[in-house]
Amino acid sequence: MGTLLKCYKPLFSIRFSSFPNSLRSVQLRTHSFNNPKRRNPIRRCFSSLSPSSQPLINGTTLDKMDGNRQPGSPSSELWLHNTMSKKKELFRPKVEGKVGMYVCGVTAYDLSHIGHARVYVTFDVLYRYLKHLGYEVCYVRNFTDVDDKIIARAKELAEDPISLSRRYCDEFIQDMVHLQCLPPSVEPRVSDHMPHIIDMIKQIVDNGYAYRVEGDVFFSVENFPEYGQLSGRKLEDNRAGERVAVDSRKRNPADFALWKASFMRNNSAKEGEPFWESPWGPGRPGWHIECSAMSAAYLGYSFDIHGGGMDLVFPHHENEIAQSCAACKQSNVSYWIHNGFVTVDSEKMSKSLGNFFTIRETLHDCENVLSQHDKGLQESIPPETLNVINKFHNDFSTSMSDDLHTPVVLAALSDPLKTINDLLHTRKGKKQAMRIESVAALEKIIRNVLSVLGLMPTSYSEALQQLREMALKRAKLTEDKILQKIEERSEARKNKDYEKSDAIRKDLAVVGIALMDSPDGTSWRPAIPLPLQEQQVAAT
Repeated sequence: MGTLLKCYKPLFSIRFSSFPNSLRSVQLRTHSFNNPKRRNPIRRCFSSLSPSSQPLINGTTLDKMDGNRQPGSPSSELWLHNTMSKKKELFRPKVEGKVGMYVCGVTAYDLSHIGHARVYVTFDVLYRYLKHLGYEVCYVRNFTDVDDKIIARAKELAEDPISLSRRYCDEFIQDMVHLQCLPPSVEPRVSDHMPHIIDMIKQIVDNGYAYRVEGDVFFSVENFPEYGQLSGRKLEDNRAGERVAVDSRKRNPADFALWKASFMRNNSAKEGEPFWESPWGPGRPGWHIECSAMSAAYLGYSFDIHGGGMDLVFPHHENEIAQSCAACKQSNVSYWIHNGFVTVDSEKMSKSLGNFFTIRETLHDCENVLSQHDKGLQESIPPETLNVINKFHNDFSTSMSDDLHTPVVLAALSDPLKTINDLLHTRKGKKQAMRIESVAALEKIIRNVLSVLGLMPTSYSEALQQLREMALKRAKLTEDKILQKIEERSEARKNKDYEKSDAIRKDLAVVGIALMDSPDGTSWRPAIPLPLQEQQVAAT
C-alpha cells in the first residue's frame, strides 16, 4: 500500500520476506532488544486469491448484470455500521481496489465456543464479499499465545504455556476448516512479534504517554484526551477492579499495562511464566498492545477495517486506539466493525431455516439431472427464469451491501429453489421449453451466492450425506430402522390402513425425518423436526 504510515523506524526497517505460519519453538528468553538480527521478517501481504469465478447467464457474468465492472474495482456499494461513528457508512478503501482488514483472534487457552464461531464466520463472510466485489484483501487475524489466562491454564495442567497455546491454536484452525471459513492472509502470533511490541511500547514511552513502575509499563489514559471515543465511556465511568485487579501503583485506576515484569517486588521470578528481555527488564506484554503492534506490522498505522466481537469495544479496542495514536499521531482506522446478533421478522427467518435444510437436497437433484445434459444446451433462457434470477441477484446485492444482511439473502433463496423444484418434479415444469437451460442457470447463481456466504460444499452428495448422518444422530435412529419404518408404511398403504401409514410418517416427522413418495418408491430426507416447524408457523 503506497500510503502506509511509517511512524517509527525500528518496525519498518525490517527486510520484508515470507512470514512462517507455523509456530516455532520459543525459549523463555527468546529476544534481546538490541539484537535486530534476531527479529522475525515481516511482509505486507495482500491476498493473491482472485474473486470467485462468476457463472455465465446468457453470455454475461452475474456481476455485469449490474453494469460494466472493471477488474479490481468494486461492483456495487457496500454500507457498513461503523462503531466509531455509530452509524452506517459507505465503504471507501484508503487505496483503490485494496482492503486492509485486521480482526482480533482468540486467546488460545481452551477450545473455541459458539461465540467465537459467530465472530469469525461473520468476518469470513465480509472477507468473501469484499473479494466478490473485486477488492484485493489483506486479512490479518492474530493468535494471542502469551496471556494471563494461558499461563493460569498451563499451571493447572502442569504444561508449558507456549506448548499449550500451540495446541489450542491448532484446534481453532481445525474448527475454522469445519466451519468452511477461508484462512486469513496472515495469522500472526504474539510470541513471534515481541520485537515489534517492544518497539511500539518504547515509542509510546518516548512520546510521553506511558510510565514505568518497578519493571512494569502503564499507559496513562489522562495523557490521551480522546480516550473513550470508540465506546463513548467517560474516564470517570471506568471503575477499576471489574476486569483487572486494582493496582495502587497506577496514577489512574483506568491506566492499563503495556509491559508486565516477570519478577515480583522481592526480585523473585514468577514461576512458569515466559518472559522476554526489554529496556524495562525481563517481562511480557499486556493484552492490548499486541494487536496494535501486529496490525501496524502488516497493515501500517492507517488501514481500512478493524473488527472483532462486540465485547471487545471496551476495553480492548478502546485501548488499541489509544496505544496506536500514542505511538503515531497519524494512526487511523476507517471502519471499526463489531459483530452482533442479526434478527429479521419471523416470516423471513422461518423461510431461511426451512431452506437451509432443503437447499442442498434440491441442488443435489440439479447435479444429477445436469450431468445427463452436459452437451447441446442453448445459451439463452426463458424470460420468466431470467426474471427469477434477476430478482434473486438484486436481493442478494441489496441485502449484502446493507451491512451484510445475510438472513434476508437466505430467505430470498425461496423463489429460485421453488422454481428449480417445479422444473425438476412437477408435470408443468417438466414440459417447459429450455427446462434444462433454466435449471443450469438457476443452479449457477445459487452456487455463486453460497460460495460468497461460505456455504458451498465440496460436493452436493457429500453435504447431503453429512446432513443425513446428523439427522440420524438427532433422531436417535439408524438408517436400517428408518427403512424398516418405510417398509411398514408401504405395507400399511397396501392394506389401506391409512391411519397407521399417517402415524408412521408423523412419528418420523416429529424427529426430523421426512418421507418423500415418488413413482420410484419412498425415500427419506432430513427436515426440521415437526415441533419446531409448528413453532415457526405460530410465530408468523
